[in-house]
Amino acid sequence: MWTAFMWGGISASAVVIGALAALFLKIPKRVIGWIMAFGTGTLIGAATFELLGDALNDGGIIPTAIGFTAGAVVYTLFDLLVSAKGGAGRKRSAKSGDSNQSGLGIFAGTVMDAIPESIMLGASLLAGNGVSVVLVVSIFVSNIPEGLSSTVGLEGKYSRGKIILMWLSVLLISALAALGGYLFLEQLPEEMGAAIGAFAGGGIIAMICSTMMPEAFEEGGPVVGLIASMGLLVSLLLDL
Repeated sequence: MWTAFMWGGISASAVVIGALAALFLKIPKRVIGWIMAFGTGTLIGAATFELLGDALNDGGIIPTAIGFTAGAVVYTLFDLLVSAKGGAGRKRSAKSGDSNQSGLGIFAGTVMDAIPESIMLGASLLAGNGVSVVLVVSIFVSNIPEGLSSTVGLEGKYSRGKIILMWLSVLLISALAALGGYLFLEQLPEEMGAAIGAFAGGGIIAMICSTMMPEAFEEGGPVVGLIASMGLLVSLLLDL
């Protein structure tokens, strides 16, 4: 049980690492875009090979399709709400004063992005084979540029101490979500667990397309297609 909490915290610690890097180092935006592109590829692989693959094997096509569609729809609705409240640029490496962003919106959007990933990370322990390396690596890599970009967007609005505290709270929420995923999904029948896994996969794919991919291309240029492809390849190799 506490192993799920630990791995949720470890994967989310990358947000804090990215935030510290943004606060104390000068990292070119192009590099941030490249890291995000690689994280995009690994997350696509994790959602496909781990979440959807397992859901299809455990529950069949109908629960998988329903869960996946519902996850994408629910994430999109929440994304529209959070974006309207000032969180549209939460993965954009622009100063908060340069666009219609709000600190609370960026924070809420980041939490919304982290929860489905963490829930399924905790649930991956239920198979009894240890944590899913693909999910841990994918979430960790994708969280680094999220911490970088989001922190740049918050710098003009909050002190360094408050920014770090915000990301530490994201780390705690992610760890609790992983713990909740482990405890909650353990009690569910196989078909329901499969649908929830697909639900998380749909949410993650919608998140990648609406937030990570645009930022990666905007900052990294056309080469991000190749980098994302390599991230997907790494995800496939880790899943072997």
